[in-house]
Amino acid sequence: MRSKAGLVLLALAVFFTALSPLLRWYAFPRLAKIPPSQYQEVVLEAKPATLVDYGTMQPKKVEKLTIVQTLKGNVEESEKIEATADRDVVVWDALTFVAGPDGKMVSTIPERYIFDAHSQDPVHATGEMVDGDAVQRRGIEFKWPFLTEKRDYEYYDARARSTAPIHYRGTREFRGMEVYYFEQTVPWTKVPYPKKMPMPGIDSTKLEKQTGTSMWYTTKRMFWVDPVTGAPVNGEEIHQEEMRGGSLLGGRDKVTAFAGHVKMRPDYVDSTVALVKSNRTLVLLLTSYLPWGFLALGLALLGLALWWEARGRRPAPPSTDRHLPSPAPTPTA
Repeated sequence: MRSKAGLVLLALAVFFTALSPLLRWYAFPRLAKIPPSQYQEVVLEAKPATLVDYGTMQPKKVEKLTIVQTLKGNVEESEKIEATADRDVVVWDALTFVAGPDGKMVSTIPERYIFDAHSQDPVHATGEMVDGDAVQRRGIEFKWPFLTEKRDYEYYDARARSTAPIHYRGTREFRGMEVYYFEQTVPWTKVPYPKKMPMPGIDSTKLEKQTGTSMWYTTKRMFWVDPVTGAPVNGEEIHQEEMRGGSLLGGRDKVTAFAGHVKMRPDYVDSTVALVKSNRTLVLLLTSYLPWGFLALGLALLGLALWWEARGRRPAPPSTDRHLPSPAPTPTA
C-alpha cells in the first residue's frame, strides 16, 4: 500500500480481526470465573409436607417445611489451595438448614465444596466434606459450567454421597428466558443420618448400630438452567426419606421421615432470575457480542483499506485544456 491512510486502515483491520478469537478463546476462560467471595442464600419450601415426630415416631402432616440453603465463599481457604493447584479455585462452605412449621430445626447438613472457578470441575483438597465426612466429589453440584451444552452431566448428590447422570430434557421458556431443563432421579438409597437432629441425648452417628433402624432416601430433582452462565434460575425436588426396620419403629417395617415437593420461594426465584440476567450480559460480551463485533469491524476496515488503495492507484483523467492559436499581430499604420 502506498498511502499512509491505507496502511493505518489495514493495521486496524488486522488488530480487530485478531482480537476477535483472542477474546473468545483466551480472555473468556480467564475472565469468566466464579468470584471466591460470593455469598448466596436460597429459601425453599414444601407445602404441605410429611414429617416424623421423633417423640412418638409417627409421621404427621404439616402445613409447611422450610429449607434454607446458604453458599459462602471461603477466600482464605481458596488462596491456600490455589498455591498448589495451579488454577483458580473456589471454596464454598454450604449449609442446608431444615426447619419445621414451628421454625425449629429438623436437620442441619454442612458441606465444603471445592471447584475450578471457570469450569466448575471439582478440585480434591483437604477439607472437602459433607456433614463432616470426607468425600471426593465427581461431577458438578449447585452450578453448571459456563456455556452449558444440550447433554447429560454427572451430578453429585450430597445426601447419598454418590454421582449419577442428570439428564437434559429439552429447552424451555422460563420468566422470559430460554433455559435448559434437567432431571435426575435418585432411586431408594441407604444414607447416613444427619449428625444434627432434634433427638436430645441421642448420638445420630450411632443410631443405626444401636437400634438397627436405617435411613433411606429417594428424590427427583429438577433444574431450569441458564445455558450462558450455567446458573440454575429455578430448582425443585420431590423428596422422600424413610426410616426402616429395627427396634426404633416398634415392630413396623418403615416410617416416613420426610416427604414433600420442595420448591424455591417465589421471591427468591425473582432475585435469582435478576442476578442471572445481569451476569448473562457480561458472559455474552466475551463470548458473542465483542468477538463477532470485532470480526465484523475488522472485515469492514479491510474492505475500506482495499478500496482506499484502489482509489489511490486509479489513473488521473486526461486534461481537457486545448492550446488556442496566438492572436494575429495588430497591423501598424
